Amino acid sequence: MPTHEPPGYECPFCSLAAGRPIGLGRVTDYVGRTDLAMTMVAPRWWPGNPGHALVVPLAHHENLYDLPPSAGHAVHDLVRAVAAAMRSVYGCSGVTVRQNNEPVGNQTVWHYHVHVFPRHPGDDLHRSDPLPGPADVAARRRYADLLRSELRLP
Repeated sequence: MPTHEPPGYECPFCSLAAGRPIGLGRVTDYVGRTDLAMTMVAPRWWPGNPGHALVVPLAHHENLYDLPPSAGHAVHDLVRAVAAAMRSVYGCSGVTVRQNNEPVGNQTVWHYHVHVFPRHPGDDLHRSDPLPGPADVAARRRYADLLRSELRLP
């Protein structure tokens, strides 16, 4: 498969997995990890869906086409756990899971990742764009603390 990662790409998810913040991500966004995957509160939010989370494999895989089955299972097991925790502590009515590949598929970070969005009646997630700029660091920390308090990891 073709790669879209530019030469010299510094992967923000690999940096966060190693405990080094880069770009919009902060170590305080980190929620938890398993042997093969980790989750964090996303730095960019949609207007009606604050506190959405990202789940990523610890190893660098650019997209779905590169993802080995073991990493895929680990990511989606963690997606399920994050969705259940989110449903419990955010007071949302449901969740949406989204994953993008390649530029035409709206992928903007060249490391496989899955978005887990809290859903609320009338939130218009699918008809809205993300808010400009990163969400407030203190607000992200509050959502990370909520998820961390409920997340059950093996």
